[in-house]
Amino acid sequence: MDLESQIRLESSQAARLSQEANRAFAAKNFAQGKVLMKQAVEAGQRCQSLIQQYNQDNTTVTG
Repeated sequence: MDLESQIRLESSQAARLSQEANRAFAAKNFAQGKVLMKQAVEAGQRCQSLIQQYNQDNTTVTG
């Protein structure tokens, strides 16, 4: 899987997990909401790391 696809996958996973966590919190299921939000944060962090890698790989040196 290429880097752009991995970024899309991680970002959509982070968004989905965050939405599920918010639904769990709204339903007063705080333990499940906390677990889901932790997973969402981790997916977001992986996404940020992939974006940094992508930017480094695609930076051109000018000058």
